[in-house]
Amino acid sequence: MIPAESLATLQAVVDEGSLDAAARALHVTPSAVSQRLKALEQRLGRVLLIRSKPARATPAGEVLLRLARQQQLLEREALAELGLDEARGVELAVAINSDSLATWIMPALHRVAERTGVLLDVVRDDQSDTAARLAAGTVMAAVTSEAAPVPGCRSVLLGRMVYRASATREFAARWFPDGVTATALAVAPVIDFDRRDDLQTRFLRSITRQRIDPPRHRIPGAADFADAVRLGLGWAMLLDHQLAAHPDELVELAPHKPLEVPLYWQQWDLRSASLDALADEVRTAAAAALV
Repeated sequence: MIPAESLATLQAVVDEGSLDAAARALHVTPSAVSQRLKALEQRLGRVLLIRSKPARATPAGEVLLRLARQQQLLEREALAELGLDEARGVELAVAINSDSLATWIMPALHRVAERTGVLLDVVRDDQSDTAARLAAGTVMAAVTSEAAPVPGCRSVLLGRMVYRASATREFAARWFPDGVTATALAVAPVIDFDRRDDLQTRFLRSITRQRIDPPRHRIPGAADFADAVRLGLGWAMLLDHQLAAHPDELVELAPHKPLEVPLYWQQWDLRSASLDALADEVRTAAAAALV
């Protein structure tokens, strides 16, 4: 058996970012934290922690971190079922992509919080990276573009978000007078959400079948991103409702080339009333909002 105290110590170090901060959170000395971690590593024969700033779990440590959070969740749910005061504030950490947060998922989060009383710790990340947070044990569930279940998790298709290359009428007339050609795409300014956003690049390759590098702006905010397109800063992939919200200002550059991004719900594969309630609300909302 792995001592619960050891798991709690590992979790505190990762959550707080350092041994000193974990010691303060646990009300023990830094030496005690270090000794607990060393004893656990020796017991398992594995290095569990990368002592960087902030401290990070190794792959072996991620397995134990996930176990620690699962045990914590189940304990809190059990206390809640018994009606004990200590159970107030069951927390669910969830990784969700920006476009889902900005569009369809917030009502689902509100409903589950109202229905169950859980507290939600939402981490915003790109849909291609949210599953990594699940694998690392830092979240309990994720909206992700990854279909393959993370080890110890289950995965279900939520639906697809449809993106369309969009720009203002004036921008399209200026930069694409002869249509959306490879030559025009190579020089027309494009807007990315951040350096990890590859939607525009995927569209470019689908049209040109080659690697091109047009001028790029980066606007890391869902509402600001759409506003930047609407103001003519560049072209970008927008969702249907974002395009339809400004029919007199925005046009679709290539109606025959929409880009579909499948979204999956992945969560820990354990019996948890809180997680299952969240999953039910997310699937219901997705069925109404996604294709």
